Amino acid sequence: MTSVLTQPRPIRLKGRSFLALSLTPELPFADWLARLDDLASRSTGFFMRRPVVLDIAGLEIDRAQLRDLVDQLGTRQVRIMGIEGARPSLLDASLPPAMTDGRTTSDIEVPVVTDGAKAATDSAAPNQSAAVSIALPAKAVASLVVTEPVRSGQSLIFIEGDVTVIGSVASGAEIVAGGSIHVYGTLRGRALAGAMGNASARIFCRKLEAELLSIDGYYKTAEDLGPELRGKAVQFWLEGDTFKSGSLA
Repeated sequence: MTSVLTQPRPIRLKGRSFLALSLTPELPFADWLARLDDLASRSTGFFMRRPVVLDIAGLEIDRAQLRDLVDQLGTRQVRIMGIEGARPSLLDASLPPAMTDGRTTSDIEVPVVTDGAKAATDSAAPNQSAAVSIALPAKAVASLVVTEPVRSGQSLIFIEGDVTVIGSVASGAEIVAGGSIHVYGTLRGRALAGAMGNASARIFCRKLEAELLSIDGYYKTAEDLGPELRGKAVQFWLEGDTFKSGSLA
């Protein structure tokens, strides 16, 4: 019997970006929770099934206080997906994970249910709920230009569009873009283009020495890149789930 070796289907690595509410509690927590209860009473169900980040930057609290606050919010159907601004010593496996580098968007206006609106809602069918309007953030710029080299250990993430690096990307550095990636110097680190599901994204570099390349979740490691591409000016793109490359010379 003849054995046929087939190329395994590549694992897709994809990013996701979600709009989350950010709560910034104030001391004393009892007073702040009372104000939150008042807010929730005027907009029934506003926090239900919404991802929430708890920003405790600048608060002098201990782990027991933080855990109690998270529990108190849980009883109010406010589910905390992550904690921002916390000292590492405050967090453990029983608490939501640390989150960093969140992008601030426009404030979200909580809809207030007036007496008339409440009466209309109460008279609706039991399986119907009132619509809640949320102001979405303004559309961000479509490209980011980086005029300095990206050093080892740095991670540059720009999911809104293309990233252009005028210098080089060092080994151990990472560029993650929602669109295409352009590197005018040597690409030694990792480049992940089309990270939010953009299969038309491309990767361009003047000198290829990359550790890993990815487009729309499909990737190639350094071992997968042919020696004929090393040190060359090349571009990469997808055709279906297949990586393609071409010279820039």
